[in-house]
Amino acid sequence: MARLLVVRSLALRHVIKNRGRPLFFHRLLLSLPSKSSLFATTATATASSQLSLLPSFHHSRSLSSAAAPSDVVLVNSEEEFNNILTKVQDDSLHAIFYFTAAWCGPCRFISPIVGELSKKYPHVTTYKIDIDQEAIQGTLGKLQISSVPTLHFFQNGKKADELIGADVARLNHITEKLFKKD
Repeated sequence: MARLLVVRSLALRHVIKNRGRPLFFHRLLLSLPSKSSLFATTATATASSQLSLLPSFHHSRSLSSAAAPSDVVLVNSEEEFNNILTKVQDDSLHAIFYFTAAWCGPCRFISPIVGELSKKYPHVTTYKIDIDQEAIQGTLGKLQISSVPTLHFFQNGKKADELIGADVARLNHITEKLFKKD
């Protein structure tokens, strides 16, 4: 009985994490015995092996905002963010601050585009900040970040523009306007 609950719990976590195919899991879970039996161990093992064979959206295309492209710098704490912001402002640097969350659909949509732009404009450093990190919560309040994705664009150390939402056309327009080398 305990194993059955574990399998059902794992299946539910998998559905929530991957946002996929709950009807399949519903049929799988209904086929599992609801009461303890001699075959519960076999059914549990079968269900576990079936769960591991399921396709995951994360493998077919990298939409996750949790994994940053290699040209994007992850910011993990408020102190790190403040140091970076001070450096950008003091040294008059070009930068993009990308505020995101792993659970945010528009963030997952725009994340690969932000990665491509960071490669297209190597003289501009892109910093990725996950708003769900406890260590960054104070900064979010000070910057009035209330929606994700939010991007702050700094040109020569000064905030030049802001984008709230996953507007790809506007993102491309802003980056080209601010950072394109003549």
